[in-house]
Amino acid sequence: MTDFTLHFAFSYQLLILLTVILIKAVVSHFVVHEPLRYFHFYCQRLSDKVNKAQNSPQQLTIAGLVAILVTLTPIFLVLWLFEAFIEVDFLWQALLLYLAIGSFGLSQVNKTIAQALVAKQNYLAKQTLKPWVLRATEPLSSLGLSKATIEMKLLRSLQQGYAVAIIFLIAGPLPALSYRLLLEMHYCWNSKFEKFKHFGRYCSLLVNLLQWLPVRIFSLLLLFNCIGKNFLLFWRLSKKHIFQLDNNIALLLTALSLEIKLGGVAMYVNTEGLNLKLRKVSFNDLARQPQPTDIIHGNNKVNYLLWISLFIMLLPTTCFELVIANI
Repeated sequence: MTDFTLHFAFSYQLLILLTVILIKAVVSHFVVHEPLRYFHFYCQRLSDKVNKAQNSPQQLTIAGLVAILVTLTPIFLVLWLFEAFIEVDFLWQALLLYLAIGSFGLSQVNKTIAQALVAKQNYLAKQTLKPWVLRATEPLSSLGLSKATIEMKLLRSLQQGYAVAIIFLIAGPLPALSYRLLLEMHYCWNSKFEKFKHFGRYCSLLVNLLQWLPVRIFSLLLLFNCIGKNFLLFWRLSKKHIFQLDNNIALLLTALSLEIKLGGVAMYVNTEGLNLKLRKVSFNDLARQPQPTDIIHGNNKVNYLLWISLFIMLLPTTCFELVIANI
């Protein structure tokens, strides 16, 4: 492919992405909706059928892999074959991307939680956060709610938005939608829970592999945003996380840039409805605990980096158009 063809293909994909972002932002302003909620329900019923406690760990691991293949392969093939009958390619790709990309209502959720915490309405804050996290929100204090909200905003923005967009630009709408479906499986079969420790192993591995590049791109932007403010220190502290298959580098750099502590002990509600205490990695231990105001600061920082990323993607396209116009 020539440089011009590559540029046109990237510009076309970028135009679709910007269109979907605009539509999603307008729709999310009026109603918070999740088009894939029925798929989540399907994943729950599927695991009830095939994830049997009496099976061995090896059988559960294989069953989890088979469940992924049996679910994703028919969806991918049907959509791929159906694409041949679509006359307006732009609308088809935009529809698939719209399904794949997450809700844009997280900023409003963050503001609602921050306002509730400032007003000492912890119950309202817990109920607002509950649908967005796997954690048990009932035991959380004001500090715990602030920490969980900041982490929720960062991780959901990366997983449901940033990663989807990068995969779409690189590979197209079908791989982006397939990744998002795999992510929903990961949410449903999270290996943090004993019941899905083996069944959800391959799902977790595949999600982490697909997220690796988008999370590192975002983290590098976050790191460069700290130039002039302990940049070298932040780099030394975060570089060991670059090649790990997790989101720890983004959490660490967010904690460092906001000068707060993130991570640590978290309570989850397991499949039996009981609270499960897990000790996760703690980031920036010597810093203070997050406050409700840090929710807004964290929300603004994530949104700022998302806009910067869009600007960076638009910049080479604009420069190329100017060069072509002057030839």
